[in-house]
Amino acid sequence: MSPELIGFSFIILGALLIIGKWLRVSLPFLQKIFVPSSILAGLIGLLLGPEILGKLGVDLFDTGGLFPDNMQKVWGELPGLLISVVFASFFLGKTIPNIKKIWKISGPQITFAHFLSWGQYVVGITLAVLVLTPLFDLNPAAGALLEISFVGGHGTAAGLSGTFSSVGFEEGKDLAVGLATVGVLSGVLLGMALINWGARKGKTEILSSPKDISGEQLVGIIAKEDQEDAPVGKKTTRSEFIETFTVHFAYIGVAIGIGFLILEGLILLEEAFWVDQIELFTHLPLFPLAMVGAIIVQLLMNKFVKRHILDVGIVNRIQGFALDLLIASAIATLSLTVIGEYWLPFLLMSVTAIGWNVLAFIFIAPRIMPNYWFERGIGDFGQAMGMSAAGVLLINLADPDGKSPAKEGFSYKQLLLDLIVGGGIATAASIPIIVAFGPIPALIFTTVVMIGWLLLGIFHFGRKKES
Repeated sequence: MSPELIGFSFIILGALLIIGKWLRVSLPFLQKIFVPSSILAGLIGLLLGPEILGKLGVDLFDTGGLFPDNMQKVWGELPGLLISVVFASFFLGKTIPNIKKIWKISGPQITFAHFLSWGQYVVGITLAVLVLTPLFDLNPAAGALLEISFVGGHGTAAGLSGTFSSVGFEEGKDLAVGLATVGVLSGVLLGMALINWGARKGKTEILSSPKDISGEQLVGIIAKEDQEDAPVGKKTTRSEFIETFTVHFAYIGVAIGIGFLILEGLILLEEAFWVDQIELFTHLPLFPLAMVGAIIVQLLMNKFVKRHILDVGIVNRIQGFALDLLIASAIATLSLTVIGEYWLPFLLMSVTAIGWNVLAFIFIAPRIMPNYWFERGIGDFGQAMGMSAAGVLLINLADPDGKSPAKEGFSYKQLLLDLIVGGGIATAASIPIIVAFGPIPALIFTTVVMIGWLLLGIFHFGRKKES
């Protein structure tokens, strides 16, 4: 595979992203359902590739479709690489608050988000034990797909491809990416329906409607007169010596490197002491430890570097760039053959995850949140359907002027959520744990954890009335 082909693969992926963006700008119905341009780009790539156009007899290259096989291979490798960039960007450039402050501001949302996440393990593993494995011969690790795909999203689903392969569950990657796509699309649609329902039934403390969104927000392009003031990031270094973007990208690389060293150390420990009994860290992916590496880098910067070097705006731009490429490449290389082969299990998992999230939001969120339950809970619901961005979007719809603590709590919540579930260490370890210990012990453990979060939410936060 030549360097020219690898570079050309990125160029074509960029072209797909541009096409996806202008489709969204041109078609109002795509704007109203808030489909991200990266998902549209991936769907276009999937349509023009071997899985759809190739199957219809268009064979521009030997694999069918408009893209050569080696280009598809490059795209197939990108998610596993880019997910580490995404996770290493989470805490760089940010002030890491103390745990007490995080808990005070976002405790109810942390509790509900964990309840949603661990509950997806419970319903997913139960479905696998009772239906997916005995009736469809799916690997018991399929029980983890709901949390991986819906809470973790496209990045986590695609990033775990190596883990799926290492435990003999190769079809898991395609099922996970497919489920993540279902989650994102249904999450925004259902979220908007819930906001309309909440406003009509008096569930919202801040009356709002999706109709309040401006045309500029729907299209997704900042007006020319506002573009100069758009927050992109601060220039922290002189370009004649080193470009600011380069410095930030380098620190992300350092964070990933630290995560790699941690992972290798854990694997060495496992090989030295218990590898004959169980293999866990061997199957653990790099990206959650890249997030740990980012925390270490930021703490060291806070302590030893007196100058302001890292800017959160630039880090966010790098993270968003990596995530757009990741989502587009993951969907473009999706195997519809695998989803078609397992269409009924796929449908059952989709309905189960969506049903769990909706029911938990309607019946559990009001009992956990001490105030503004709808505005707080709708953000956790959006994130539990596949994207943090969807959670922020739904909060903005329910509380456009920021009168509730929902958005601030959602932001602080990420530190105590993403490290553990939604792509964190527990998510990454879930498949190896189910394979090593079996689904029943995993089901018991996740049930206990889920109930623990539920009891904490009801009896601690639910009985509290904040000023």
